[in-house]
Amino acid sequence: MANFSKSQVPQFSVEVYQNEFLPEGGREVSAIVTVTSTGGGTTGGAPLAGASGSPAGIPAPANGAAVVIMVDCSGSMEYPPTKMRNARDATAAAVETLRDGTEFAVISGTHLASEVYPGGGRLAVADSGTREQAKRSLRRLNPGGGTAIGTWLRLADRLLAGSAGDIRHGILLTDGRNEHETPEDLRAALTEVSGRFTCDARGVGTDWEVKEVTGIAAALLGTADIVADPAGLAADFTSMMEKAMGKEVADVALRLWTPVGVEIKFVKQVAPAVAELTGRRTEAGPRAGDYPTGSWGDESRDYHVCVQVPEAGIGQEMLAARASLIIPAPGGGTPQVLSQGLIRAVWTEDMAASTSINPQVAHYTGQAELAQAIQQGLDARKMGDFDAATARLGRAVQLAAASGNEDTAKLLSKVVDVVDAATGTVRLKARVAEADEMTLETRSTKTVRVKRQSRTP
Repeated sequence: MANFSKSQVPQFSVEVYQNEFLPEGGREVSAIVTVTSTGGGTTGGAPLAGASGSPAGIPAPANGAAVVIMVDCSGSMEYPPTKMRNARDATAAAVETLRDGTEFAVISGTHLASEVYPGGGRLAVADSGTREQAKRSLRRLNPGGGTAIGTWLRLADRLLAGSAGDIRHGILLTDGRNEHETPEDLRAALTEVSGRFTCDARGVGTDWEVKEVTGIAAALLGTADIVADPAGLAADFTSMMEKAMGKEVADVALRLWTPVGVEIKFVKQVAPAVAELTGRRTEAGPRAGDYPTGSWGDESRDYHVCVQVPEAGIGQEMLAARASLIIPAPGGGTPQVLSQGLIRAVWTEDMAASTSINPQVAHYTGQAELAQAIQQGLDARKMGDFDAATARLGRAVQLAAASGNEDTAKLLSKVVDVVDAATGTVRLKARVAEADEMTLETRSTKTVRVKRQSRTP
């Protein structure tokens, strides 16, 4: 990827929220690293122009974009018959949202993957003519066959590899389980295409596997969600495409440099959703590693960084880590640093200072626990361990109430009867709609942001 001039790149800022004070013998340092990008694209929601125009109010991406839409056309999409029609309408809405000049393609996915538009192993360039051609070609989206999502992802990767654009994105829709390839096949495909494009994944109806869809989105740094009613697909696809059109910078990495003796315990995104990044580190020179963050438009995200420092005496202080936002240079050259912040450690005998928990760190620790409690509770419920399910979902209700995560609290209330939110006292509902349970599981990692405090100087 080429370096960009400042005029081409949104302005990035990095803020570090932490309590840098440690007691004698203290070794663990936690910080919330808030990254904000401004002055580039938009994250969507702009009104559309006419059929021959691009979304109004959204500036064209500085470095080009390419999008591949993967539509499940397996036999199950025939039931009910409106599902396939809704999928065609949603794809047409997404195509209509493409900005002029964006490269794009549409794939039909079954146990095989086939090009619906434009064909010939290439991408089309969006304008009024190609958008209309693409929408006419959607009549070829017909149900029949199995489901092998890895083949869809590999075809999307081959098509996107032909793009000169920096923003490479996929939108994937499925309505069923990935039954015509092994889990190992899908994991191998995700490993193969990871880092080559980002992908939003959607499950329509209730016959798909939540962990498959969320796993795809997590591996490819995209979003996952449920569209329980197929009638909602068009609005969801339009929103996804608007956000894709708002991306301005691709392949941004969070680079952490640590001094000798400092170990990184974990790195995770904690807002707008929890996403584990620790195992995705790539080495970037002595004591430095890069963690992928994907593509950026106008937006802000929070990351929880936890490091272990060597023991030190009262009054000593050290730089525990340096967090930088970078764009890798082609051929392993010097990356472009967009912004950076410092994580510090100071040893003190002031017990009040060293035992205080930074509000941002405390909040997001709770949000990560909330996501985990929901997953554990739902898994226990499925296994028939109702005592464990009640305990874990009760804890989730308590955490959601304490943090003000009203959306998650509402989803939890469809699975449990809340007796006392403050204490986490709940009763499992005897009957739960499958769509409600799947929605809670799919959206369990979505977090609410903490009210900002003054940044630690």
